[in-house]
Amino acid sequence: MTKLKLSSAQMVANARARIKEIETPDLIAMLDDPNVVIVDIRDIRERQRSGYIPGSFHAPRGMIEFWVDPDSPYFKDIFAQDDKMFVFHCASGWRSGITTATLQDMGFDAAHLKEGFSTWEKQGGPVEFPEPKA
Repeated sequence: MTKLKLSSAQMVANARARIKEIETPDLIAMLDDPNVVIVDIRDIRERQRSGYIPGSFHAPRGMIEFWVDPDSPYFKDIFAQDDKMFVFHCASGWRSGITTATLQDMGFDAAHLKEGFSTWEKQGGPVEFPEPKA
């Protein structure tokens, strides 16, 4: 295989160098803030297996750019709230870092959970699980 011009690790590092990162304890403290919208970009199977942050909005990574763009036919109204702080997260902070940088490039203001969901429960964050399907 030909060597890539830019590795995924470098993409994450480049993104993290220019976006707002929120530490896990800080986001836990913001959990009840009505001005904060936590957006979980993990795959639905990750949410089912590991649980999710209570009140978080699920937006699959592959649809984010379309869901935040008001000119897209896939636009979601939740992203029209200019007075909210959006915090994106994935499992480890890699996908959400790149996502947040991409959204910033689009003109959408957002931050991300630095270490992702991987440290959430260990640091005292509450977790919910979807209802089992009958």
